[in-house]
Amino acid sequence: MTKADIVRNIAQGTGLTKTDTAAVVDGFIEAVIEALQRGEHIEIRGFGTFKSVSRAPRTGRNPRTGAEVKISRRRAPVFKPSKELRARVEIDGSPTGAEKDAVWKEEKAA
Repeated sequence: MTKADIVRNIAQGTGLTKTDTAAVVDGFIEAVIEALQRGEHIEIRGFGTFKSVSRAPRTGRNPRTGAEVKISRRRAPVFKPSKELRARVEIDGSPTGAEKDAVWKEEKAA
């Protein structure tokens, strides 16, 4: 699903024009980005939380050469879904990660 799909779905559900809906969606996204830049925690009940976490500096490897690469400290955005969101996604009957792994192992063994 793209942002255009989200705009179309919301516009159909609310009766707003696509232009107005796009402005609201863009405003929401910009508000989330600005809050994360300030290090704020954003909680949307029933959906989840957005926050910015600090990643410690570490040593990585260049996949082509295998040479060590220093990776400096950085901040990264993270999203944690709410219990309600996780429950609604799991109910659809699609296989969970563990079920997918089991199917993959069976196919690989065959």
